[in-house]
Amino acid sequence: MSALDVVLRSERLILRPLRAADAGALFAAYSDPAVVRYWSGAPWTEMARADAYVADGAREIAEGVAMRLGLEVAASGAFVGQVSLHRFDAQNRRCELGYALAGQYWGQGYMGEALQTLLDFGFDTLDLNRVEADIDPRNGASLRAVERMGFIREGLLRERWLVAGEVCDTALYGLLRSAWLARRATTPAPR
Repeated sequence: MSALDVVLRSERLILRPLRAADAGALFAAYSDPAVVRYWSGAPWTEMARADAYVADGAREIAEGVAMRLGLEVAASGAFVGQVSLHRFDAQNRRCELGYALAGQYWGQGYMGEALQTLLDFGFDTLDLNRVEADIDPRNGASLRAVERMGFIREGLLRERWLVAGEVCDTALYGLLRSAWLARRATTPAPR
């Protein structure tokens, strides 16, 4: 996983490492209060945050500690969001899932397609046994996205985050390799 040239493809998307040219689109997404409403941080206010996010992504892939991939629409080249696998625990073959989609691309099935592709890579190529998701329980769209992938809600961590002065809970979700493989054998790819 340390290769900087990881590129995954789905029907409509290219999932690839973040590039300096993505910083503007990343800033537009992460500075949008609607996009980060349930994120673990406040909206970005400086472009330098986006530049640092791209640089950190390249460093993390090179070090093998995380994999942040930009989502690019294959037909148009539009940058629509990002997905990540991070907080790897190699001994236990476990990591966490992260994702964000620019608001103008919501409701078009891009996130389901991206998550399907990323999870296939995680379980097949990275040989993960478990993927976890930490989601604000008020974020219905995100809860539905992971539930469509087969994630199971395993618990609630009360008042886990303090974001811009607001105390927030976490719904903890988990997806096991065995469940993913069984689901994939019987379910068509989601959109």
